[in-house]
Amino acid sequence: MEKEAAGRIVVGFDGSDHARSAVEWAAREALSRDVGLLIVSAFTPPAGGSSFGFGAYLSPDALDDMSKRMTDDLAAYAGEVRAAHPGLDVTSEVVMGSPTTALVEASEESVLTVVGSRGLGGFRGLLLGSVGVQVAANAHGPVVVLRKEASDDARTVVVGVDGSDLSNQAVDFAFDMASRHGWSVRAVHAWEVPSYDVLAAPMGPPPMSIDDFTEVEERIPAEAIAGHRERYPDVPVEIAVVRGTPARAILDNAKDAALIAVGSRGRGEFMGAMLGSVGQGVLFKAKVPVAVIGGGDEE
Repeated sequence: MEKEAAGRIVVGFDGSDHARSAVEWAAREALSRDVGLLIVSAFTPPAGGSSFGFGAYLSPDALDDMSKRMTDDLAAYAGEVRAAHPGLDVTSEVVMGSPTTALVEASEESVLTVVGSRGLGGFRGLLLGSVGVQVAANAHGPVVVLRKEASDDARTVVVGVDGSDLSNQAVDFAFDMASRHGWSVRAVHAWEVPSYDVLAAPMGPPPMSIDDFTEVEERIPAEAIAGHRERYPDVPVEIAVVRGTPARAILDNAKDAALIAVGSRGRGEFMGAMLGSVGQGVLFKAKVPVAVIGGGDEE
């Protein structure tokens, strides 16, 4: 296990139960890394009706009062978190603006960003709208989206492996997490036989046999974890090579997982995509926390 040289974990908060679960998870993780915790809440000034008509914004004084109330409330909550986790350095910050921007900017000086799956205010519909996808795709560093807490006896990190650079970063993250918490790693690689259209490409190469495809695909996860066994001798490892779609293979192998780790985009996916299809598929259906690796740090 490698100790963090410096940094903090940032977590989004809006008062909802999902957000409180995310803060609790983030607090435990911060203690395990010996880093601080920053709790961030964002709000957008509301527009409402007035004698001047609909769309009139709050006055500067009213905005200051709103910001002060939120700041005081969040500071009080941070105090509760601090008391529940002795030794943890907990700070809080209220930002006027979008939750996406607030979290992405805060992630620049953070080792990890944590968000709940749904909220009451600025983080409402995190996975159903664009906010969660934007944070996962653009944050500077790994993002953990907490849909549900894993069971207390869950002790495996499931990581999607496809040989891409972001997938390799997800493998690094998975082994580091497993070493910190005494977990094992399950590397999952999914593959499908590519279609071969004789009419479209009559002079093309003959299709490979299933055995040949299997041999080639089995090398991918083996190569991805090469070296990690030596770096993390305390982490048990297993490999699952599955014929099928990547998202389904990862989810099927994560029923006993404490965490899932995936790259923000995989091999062959459009580089301009905000978040790859595998990452989105896992985020929407996972029943345990999901770590998305890559995002805004990718060139």
